[in-house]
Amino acid sequence: MTPTSAGNRGFTLLELMVVLAILAMGSILVIPSLTGMNARTFGAQVREASALLNYARRTAVVTGQPVTASFQITQAEDAVERTTAESARSRLGSDNVWISRDVTVNYRDSTNQIVEVEELLDITFFPEGGSTGGELILSLDDRAASIFVDPFSGKVRTEFPDD
Repeated sequence: MTPTSAGNRGFTLLELMVVLAILAMGSILVIPSLTGMNARTFGAQVREASALLNYARRTAVVTGQPVTASFQITQAEDAVERTTAESARSRLGSDNVWISRDVTVNYRDSTNQIVEVEELLDITFFPEGGSTGGELILSLDDRAASIFVDPFSGKVRTEFPDD
């Protein structure tokens, strides 16, 4: 406020413009972080699933034993019932299980048939490098990702078709 006279108090146009500019800059930072939460959560789940498959592949080769990576699908009501301690725990447990958090998982096998995974899906990696193979198609709202598992080499590759 500029001191002019006792009866003439108020803000100048310049002061109001500065305040509006500061508010606009603040909203540029805040609004994307509010709307992008599902996208970040989905990306994290895809990375977890891919990491689990790579971990199972390496473990099978190193130990000389077949290792199974499991994908457990939870329904929305199951996700709400989870305790805080359980949800804070890493989703990649020692039992090689990835737990979906509202992500839909479809599985395309070597015969190109697509099946929606309703409860549990197992992909096994063998010591000589092979696997049961297939393609995991993960989707959440309008986002999708594909994780390819080569049946001969066991190599894991992730693609985001909408990027």
